[in-house]
Amino acid sequence: MKPVMALVGRPNVGKSTLFNRLTKSRDAIVADFAGLTRDRHYGNARQGRHEFIVVDTGGFEPTAESGIYMEMAKQTRQAVAEADVVVFVVDARGGLSAQDHDIANYLRKLGKPTVLAANKAEGMTEGVQLTEFYELGLGEVHAVSAAHGQGMRSLVEVALGLLDLPEEDEEAEPDPSVIKLAVAGRPNVGKSTLINTWLGEERLVAFDMPGTTRDAISVPFERGGQTYELIDTAGLRRKGKVFEAIEKFSVVKTLQAIESANVVLLLLDATQGVTDQDAHIAGYILESGRAVVIAVNKWDAVDDYEREMLQRQIEARLAFLKFASLHLISAKKRQGLGPVWTSIAQAHKAAMTKMPTPVLTRLLLEAVQFQSPKRAGMFRPKLRYAHQGGMNPPVIVVHGNSLEHVTDAYKRFLEGRFRKEFNLVGTPLRIEMKTSKNPYADKE
Repeated sequence: MKPVMALVGRPNVGKSTLFNRLTKSRDAIVADFAGLTRDRHYGNARQGRHEFIVVDTGGFEPTAESGIYMEMAKQTRQAVAEADVVVFVVDARGGLSAQDHDIANYLRKLGKPTVLAANKAEGMTEGVQLTEFYELGLGEVHAVSAAHGQGMRSLVEVALGLLDLPEEDEEAEPDPSVIKLAVAGRPNVGKSTLINTWLGEERLVAFDMPGTTRDAISVPFERGGQTYELIDTAGLRRKGKVFEAIEKFSVVKTLQAIESANVVLLLLDATQGVTDQDAHIAGYILESGRAVVIAVNKWDAVDDYEREMLQRQIEARLAFLKFASLHLISAKKRQGLGPVWTSIAQAHKAAMTKMPTPVLTRLLLEAVQFQSPKRAGMFRPKLRYAHQGGMNPPVIVVHGNSLEHVTDAYKRFLEGRFRKEFNLVGTPLRIEMKTSKNPYADKE
């Protein structure tokens, strides 16, 4: 699972600028969830071969006892609790403040790996100007400029260096016969009830495996001869021989579970409708390329009018998941759960489908013959052949000339034909266009 880096500091020290620099985009926020303050954001970042999740927090005042500052402090404490490493950001130009001391005292008591970053240090030497920050007792002071990108690489290297990250060749090869399944959804949609129903029905749970430092837990179990690995997003814990699922909302836990899974079961609440939070989680599932099955829980608790409105909400707000199977269930009454397992297996099979190059090329040429791509100026894109570029999610690479002019609408047209041929239900499908290099382009 990806390590988590939390950015902490008093207001206006440049945490959001640092967040945008690390995620390489102002649009990199992937989970601005309702129910959280708007100052707590999550984004994906990468340096070298290491990927990690960055958490941007609001201005932190550990001693705040009321008002918005207390709520912001609560969100920051949650972000620090979820994080593997903390980057404490201070203002190199504004100098040391009493609030910095309060934050440093809080972080020292936690004992969590912490890196001290003095932001806005462009044009400054690391001599006299930064010596005062050593008073915080957090070790070396790293001079950075988030606005100008100075010191970013070394800061991330130091932060990730505090963690015991596995080398690529140290990671165990996953068993392809085991389907990794994550149940994702916002709080109180019934994830815990559904998990407990599964475990209680099957009674084939072998053991629980504590995972990383974030205490993520996976539970192997078997159904119909197929082995699954249930990745915990609901705070699954074992008490003696009894498994208990405790509803504990953690955005990081949800994001990491989605990343680790082969298939994600997106659970919605029929009594609440499709919320912004549901749409954010669904968007992250699609961005991660995971196979997905949608289940609407508590279906028995709504009347016919509410059911019709919910169907319209799903069609409108989750239109980008129209390839996913939809099931209406009641985890509490154990209704409609059988077909969910069928769709999970179908989605996994589709995500791992092997598509022969001759078949893909034939489908491509038939599609072009049926409907050619639009001409762009003097040129019309010419699609020549296609091959598979990956699985989970399936990737189809199309080769030809002037393919940069192929419209999104035409890509969707191709996607529909590929999906129909290979029965790709429940998985995203990515189509990449590769234009052949013109051998005469560099010649006069």
